[in-house]
Amino acid sequence: MRVPRFLIAAGASGSGKTLITCGILQALCSRGKKVSSFKCGPDYIDPMFHSRVIGTKSRNLDTFFTDEETTRYLLEQNAKGTDISVIEGVMGYYDGLGGIDTKASAYDVGKVTRTPVIFVVNTKGMSLSVLAYLKGFLEYKKDSRICGVILNQMSPMLYPEMKKRIEEELHIAVLGYVPKMENLFLESRHLGLVMPQEIKSLNEKLTEFAQTLEQTLEIDRMLKIAEEAEELEEIDLEIPYLREQPVIAVARDEAFCFVYEDNLELLKKMGAKLEEFSPIHDKELPEKAEGLLLYGGYPELAARELSENESMRKSIRQAIIGGMPCMAECGGFMYLHETMEDMEGKPWSMAGVIEGRAYHTEKLGRFGYIEIEAKKDQIAGLDGGKIRAHEFHYFDSTSCGDFFHAQKPLRKRGWDCIHGEYRMIAGFPHLYYYSNRKIPMRFLEACIEFRKGKTV
Repeated sequence: MRVPRFLIAAGASGSGKTLITCGILQALCSRGKKVSSFKCGPDYIDPMFHSRVIGTKSRNLDTFFTDEETTRYLLEQNAKGTDISVIEGVMGYYDGLGGIDTKASAYDVGKVTRTPVIFVVNTKGMSLSVLAYLKGFLEYKKDSRICGVILNQMSPMLYPEMKKRIEEELHIAVLGYVPKMENLFLESRHLGLVMPQEIKSLNEKLTEFAQTLEQTLEIDRMLKIAEEAEELEEIDLEIPYLREQPVIAVARDEAFCFVYEDNLELLKKMGAKLEEFSPIHDKELPEKAEGLLLYGGYPELAARELSENESMRKSIRQAIIGGMPCMAECGGFMYLHETMEDMEGKPWSMAGVIEGRAYHTEKLGRFGYIEIEAKKDQIAGLDGGKIRAHEFHYFDSTSCGDFFHAQKPLRKRGWDCIHGEYRMIAGFPHLYYYSNRKIPMRFLEACIEFRKGKTV
């Protein structure tokens, strides 16, 4: 299968990957290209910025979550019908599991998907040292796949000399530079970048940025690199299918927006019908709902609105206690508590399904990739096997649950987590369904049982 593509990577976080990726996406769209985009790793927010540019949902590629075949399958499926795919890297190029392995790094995604890499160097405070910096990344792994370089925050006066020296001494193409942009930067908050909709005139700013990149980057050469990417064998992944179509209510609004699009697509491929609703704005669950998904996001920023919507809180509580299957993650899990604190530490009444309170902390808790396995029986069963996930939160709970055990890869650290009462799987871990397709299938089967009137 022919998939024109390249991966944009960098030597460290904060090098400008997301902004430059969005600028390139905008430039390609402005040229009339139909573009698909991806983010390496478990990040939710960067794909939202991509989506804002390309007008369709951006996806994740993560070689911890999925094996090599599944990773390539997800790339192929989501690239179909597009002219070019752009993949944004994660952290530093070789930074992977536990900070001690290249597994799940941008380098690993590039290797598994056989994708050429364009390397961004933040040159602030550097001139000739850029060559030494680049030389290290090119030579650390012989199969680095790095075939082009973009010099970020580079002086237009210095650029011609740096380009000449890099191409002559390191024998790698320099594909242009990005000047320092005084009026364009992406702000952050406790879980990463702010949301795209919070940045005033974002689309206009990115359009202007793309026009600058058309002048300073060699985009035609980048397109040639994409066209020369290796062809991939087409993969037909086996996915179980239910003849009955359970209706699943999916919470999606300003508070609940951390969603892996491929999780939702997998549920639909298995036969589910998804109906989105807002715990902030709607009064109750969708009438025909037979299952409930509460994903993560920023509920702490909308604590007042969620609390004041008493009819929705009551609707969700009654549905879950009445046996409606529910999977809740991180922010969705926090919403199910008796109370949840906002960012100032003020408690607000929530759905009251879980006895306890969700409270704000000053640091990340249980951060990173994990593999979880059932300890007690619940809707996924004790024989469901392991499923891969990650945690990233500045909140904790007085009642994290103990139906599953989480284990960090390449580390000895582990902990119990997740509630499994009623027909509920609710905890801080964000699950990636493709890592174990049994788990979402059993959730959907439980939803069909609920439809037939079978109680807990």
